[in-house]
Amino acid sequence: MTPAENAELALLLEVASTPKPGNVDRKRDLDDLRFEQFLAGAVGSAKGLRMAADGAPVGEAFERAVEGMSRQEGGNTQFGCLLLLVPLVNAAAESDETLTPEDATSVVEATTVADAVDFYRAFEHVDVAVDDPPADAPELDVRRGSDAVPALERRQMTLYDVMEMSTERDGNAREWTGGFRRTFAAADAICDDDGPVPDRAARAFLDLLAEEPDTLVATQHGEEVAAAVSEWADDARGDEAATDQLAEALVAEGVNPGTTADITAAALFVALERGVRM
Repeated sequence: MTPAENAELALLLEVASTPKPGNVDRKRDLDDLRFEQFLAGAVGSAKGLRMAADGAPVGEAFERAVEGMSRQEGGNTQFGCLLLLVPLVNAAAESDETLTPEDATSVVEATTVADAVDFYRAFEHVDVAVDDPPADAPELDVRRGSDAVPALERRQMTLYDVMEMSTERDGNAREWTGGFRRTFAAADAICDDDGPVPDRAARAFLDLLAEEPDTLVATQHGEEVAAAVSEWADDARGDEAATDQLAEALVAEGVNPGTTADITAAALFVALERGVRM
């Protein structure tokens, strides 16, 4: 399969994995998001993913993938997943060898101001839960969309620069600036595991959630809740009944570890690129 096809498949496998506490999966919907909307979002993102594989600028491919993803009634299904997947797809398509963290880092470090502009424009397609910008840069609030473009251009901020500005508050930004550390580690775990790939992904998700608090949970509910969720996930590891109970509880409370799901989708892509058998 091509990198773009593997990325679309990774999105489908991620949402099909269960249980993933607090997230939509094939057994659970949220009040405002349904399983089939994630399927539609994955298919809708395909053109942008193909652009990434064909060498289009990261920002342009990302904005197009988000625009396509948004063509379902649920709104934001996979914005964060695509933020990780687009540079990984680009790196995989350019590499003649097995995809490495160094390949991905080369792609993100080469992003431009134009990529940052397209990233901000992507926020005009869907509502995304984000933290407030740094106190010294209110004009760079991503929720401003295109209105923030003059500030980006005046500061000559590349997309990588934008991610560096966000690392304290955003786990996906940390992946961009940290060599996709957790993505590749989770991919190794998926490759080394056995059984159906969606089951492996669910286990990888729970491990990721147990190892580090989810930054989307921290943004929406506070750092104490995010830390507690990680503790609960750690307690549930290896116990399917306990994991199911945690999944039901987090859905009922509206606690969604979405950043962990984003990294799981990216890890699935890397695992597919490395030849995990389906």
